[in-house]
Amino acid sequence: MQVTAVRSHNAALVLDLLRTAGEAGISRLELAERTGLTPQAVSKITARLRSEGLAAEAGHRASTGGKPRTVLRLVPSAAHAVGVHLDRDELTALLTDLAGEVRAVRRRPVDLGAGAGPVLDAVTEEVRALLGAAPSEGTVLGAGVAMPGPLDHRAGVPGRVTGFPEWAGHPVRDELAGRLGLPVVLDKDTNAAALGLALRPAAPGSFAYVHLGTGLGTGLVLGGAPLRGDRTGAGELGHQTVQLDGPPCGCGGRGCLEVLCLAAVARGELAEAARILGTGAANLVRLLDIDQVLLGGRVVLAAPEVFAEGVRKVLGGLGLTAPVGLATGRDAVAEGAAWLTLAPVFGK
Repeated sequence: MQVTAVRSHNAALVLDLLRTAGEAGISRLELAERTGLTPQAVSKITARLRSEGLAAEAGHRASTGGKPRTVLRLVPSAAHAVGVHLDRDELTALLTDLAGEVRAVRRRPVDLGAGAGPVLDAVTEEVRALLGAAPSEGTVLGAGVAMPGPLDHRAGVPGRVTGFPEWAGHPVRDELAGRLGLPVVLDKDTNAAALGLALRPAAPGSFAYVHLGTGLGTGLVLGGAPLRGDRTGAGELGHQTVQLDGPPCGCGGRGCLEVLCLAAVARGELAEAARILGTGAANLVRLLDIDQVLLGGRVVLAAPEVFAEGVRKVLGGLGLTAPVGLATGRDAVAEGAAWLTLAPVFGK
């Protein structure tokens, strides 16, 4: 796939409407109405997208007058993207098509404490294996990599990852781009997941994705866009101090939400862990007035109703009305990582 068709802002608008229309497709007239572009402009854009293999006819739809309207759809196989979730103890790599549908997944255990060299060797091996088994048609646009923070998503460099300070300053993005021969985007795990969730149909305009796994963090979406902060520091929910002079945390603080919540999980006290998580979620709702709280991560997904009900109970007891839902799916972070590469194609 050439990039000429997707450089235009207007073309990206049209592509995004084709994406959200799904297999049912959308007519040129509807595209013009929903983008505000002239029918002539839409015809030129869609002709270019079809010539690039990004769009195709999907049949006809009855018209209120005149001949039936031709319906267009996105061609998902026109391009692919890689998504990598680099967790503290596990690596997940997956391949998606242009619509974000997962086509292949690979997993293996890793130890983030082994250092950047061995871990990035593992990432390189898994991505190459994915691409080696990928369909021959369609360009691979790039790879999105999501890992625990803190990190600088603009520079593509991690900071002092909690518990693994040796990663600080390592040029993860640039090194992987050189190894793979692909454009690479690096972001925090929670930001990637939040981006993927924000691009789903009917996603709320503002929400917090609260991730409890090997760590605790949040991806924030406000006004439909991820909130990263100037230094990618937004969403560090796990390192809110909720107990002065509490137990030490790997971040250097004491009484952090993360250390208290994970300690309760380790004791098998899931209801208590949910109550602690609810306290953090309540702080987010009060501070940002968000529309919804979405819970995810391996610990939550192992006992989803316990955590959902526990967080709801805390919010309800404080008179907070933001609904609490579950971001189902084990690979929300890896899928979101693929969207780090895909989203710009659709103007997101």
